[in-house]
Parts: sequence; structure tokens; C-alpha cells
Amino acid sequence: MSPAVEAQAQEKGVMLEPFVHQVGGHSCVLRFGEQTICKPLIPREHQFYKSLPAAMRKFTPQYRGVVSVSFEEDEEGNLCLIAYPLHSDPAADLENKDHSTDCEPKSKMLKWGKMMASSLLVDSENYSKDGRMRHSRKDKDKSVHMLPEDMELEWLQQAEVLYYRLEHSHSNAVPQLKHNPWSLKCHQQHLQRMKENAKHRNQYKFILLENLTWQHTVPCVLDLKMGTRQHGDDASEEKKAVQIRKCQQSTSSSIGVRLCGMQVYQSDTGQLMFMNKYHGRKLTLPGFKEALFQFFHSGRRLRRELLSPVLSRLRDMQAALEACESYRFYSSSLLIIYDGSPHRKHTPEPEMEEEEEEEEDGEVAGALDSRSPVVDVKMIDFAHTTCRHYREDSVVHEGQDSGYIFGLQNLITIISELENHSTD
Repeated sequence: MSPAVEAQAQEKGVMLEPFVHQVGGHSCVLRFGEQTICKPLIPREHQFYKSLPAAMRKFTPQYRGVVSVSFEEDEEGNLCLIAYPLHSDPAADLENKDHSTDCEPKSKMLKWGKMMASSLLVDSENYSKDGRMRHSRKDKDKSVHMLPEDMELEWLQQAEVLYYRLEHSHSNAVPQLKHNPWSLKCHQQHLQRMKENAKHRNQYKFILLENLTWQHTVPCVLDLKMGTRQHGDDASEEKKAVQIRKCQQSTSSSIGVRLCGMQVYQSDTGQLMFMNKYHGRKLTLPGFKEALFQFFHSGRRLRRELLSPVLSRLRDMQAALEACESYRFYSSSLLIIYDGSPHRKHTPEPEMEEEEEEEEDGEVAGALDSRSPVVDVKMIDFAHTTCRHYREDSVVHEGQDSGYIFGLQNLITIISELENHSTD
């Protein structure tokens, strides 16, 4: 931050909003600005980002420092989270770029605590619930059961698979997602915890990270929990048993990866489909493969042009992890992100129109492949990561994280099968 902007932020603070593209995890992820998100600082994760090996940097979000977050109420009693500069952290001053165009000043404060809940209820007619997998190779039924208007917020948040109809405005602009059930659930739980602790504590440290979705008009996000083991070395016996059971009862044990959350835009119906971690845990191997098929499906066709870049990134990541001595990425996730909109945001290159996308012949597929679509593959969530450089850790592991690499290998195999059978 420049001195002038820093002084302004110090005076007004930055209003933190729910990050609407969070599809998994239990930590509350908040929007600091267009290109930056923040989440509660966990010392182990903070240490990971600050001591990250150079070879791993391209596979993780950029770390942008630390802010101090206050829990505040306005005159009307609305709950707000406000971020202020943290002068005591040299990394924050060094690594925070000029956020003058990236942050929302407190003067533009939005009443998220109440507004988000009420907007989801008012918006409930745009949600639908359909237990069957849509665009399934086995089931092409697209019937949708609309929710009654008085549907309760809690029911929306408990649904494991939801469809949300994006409303188009009178302009030709692609509509924006205002909220999703999972991010709202995490946000409200975090606000409630902070409210309960408000008498004892009102200052929290949050880390700033790159917003991996900022370039996309309609981000499609897949959150995969990686590895055959999820508990950290410091887990209690009870926590260890719970995590082992979750792995045994899901695809984590058999293939080293399970679905933790997903949102994908289906252009034929103008709907976003959400799938949460509870649904992901129930998926069998065929169900997991079907969910991956859905993630790369636009509603009109399989997005073949995305598969090769994703596979290339996954293979590069595997090579980097195989060279990563003593690291264990317990309970971390892998994000795959692409733009579901035919009109790419913030990029000058023209995109293919939807009508052209419907064509299935090889010539169009070749043309699409040459476009090098913007698709990102990143590792996130390092609260339980360990390596030999963490001096306070009682357990020091040798060699590679074989559980994580096993998951990557199986993911590569499954996506390769999709690529090879993309005429389905």
C-alpha cells in the first residue's frame, strides 16, 4: 500500500464480504478486494506460505501478507468484519501491493450479516433441488423441481446438491453470482463464533491470498481433498479416528482423492450447480468419475479443450511433489478453476460463441484446443501441513507425500479416460 492509501485504510478500514466462490472447507474465506481474499491466520499455514519452496510457488495462491480484522457492529446492530493494516508484520508491508484499486473502504459498508441471509431467502425461487445427476451419460432427464418461496434458509444450506438459476439483466452482461449456500454457511458460523467471543477478543489476524477466480466471469470451481490420510500429526485420538473413518468410507482410501465441493455453470439452462462435501463423501468411484464428467460439461458438451491443460498442470505438480522431501500435505485441497462463460473477463482475446460450442466435430475441437483456455490448478489449505523445517513438530517424515501423489496419479488417470472417451 502507498502511504496515502495505507493511512486511508487505517482510518476507514476495508469491509470484508463473503467470498461467493468458496465451495468447500470449513474456514471462513472473505473477499478483501477484486483480486484478493483473506482467511483466519493459522500459524502452521502462515509458516508454510512464508517458507514455501520456490518450485512450489506456481502451484499455490500468491501470499500477500497479514491484516488485523475487527468484529464491529454499526448503529443498526448489523455485524461487520473490518480489516486494518498490521504494521507489526514486515511481510505484510513488503508483500502487500498497492491495494488502492482492490479494496472496499468501510464507507461503502454492506450489512452482510442480515442482508446475505435475507437475500438467499428472497432469492429462493432461483434454487432447485434435483437428486439425479444432470447431463449424466446414463440419465438425460433434466426435470427440475422448483423450491417453494417460503423455503427456509437452513434447508437451502443443508441440501447437498443445488441448482441456482442465474438471472440475466437487460444488458448483455453475464449475470454475477451473489452468494452460494456453502460460503454463506461458513460466513455465518464464523460471525457467530466471533460474536460469542466478542467480550474477550475483538482483534483477529487474517492472511491475504490471491483470489484465484478474479479473472473469470462465471467461475467453475472444483475442490478436491487430496491424499489417503487427512489427520495431522498433532490430531487428538478422537479427531484421528473421525478422519480415518471419513477416508475409509469415501474414495479417499481407494484412490487418494475425494470431492469436497463444486460449482459448475450449465449454459443450456443458465444454472449453476453446487455440490457440497457431504455429497462428495458418499460418492463411489463411478460416482466420482461422473462428478468429474459433470464439472467439465457445459450443459451442451464436454469441454474437451480444458482437459489437456489440466492434465499438463497435474503432471507438473506431481513432478514437483516427487522432488519435495519430507513434506506432508495432510487435509489440503486441490482446486481446478475455469470460466464457464463464453465471454472471458479481463482478457482481450475473443472467445468462441455458444452456438459454435454446440458443434462436436474434430475441426472445432482442434480450434478450441489452440485457444489455450484459462484454467488453473492450485493447492490450497495448509493448516495440517508439516515438513522437517517445522522445528516444533515432534514427527519428522522422510521422502515424498505418497498419499497425495497417489491421489494425483489417479486423478490424472481418470481425466485421461475422460479425454480418451470424450465422444461419449
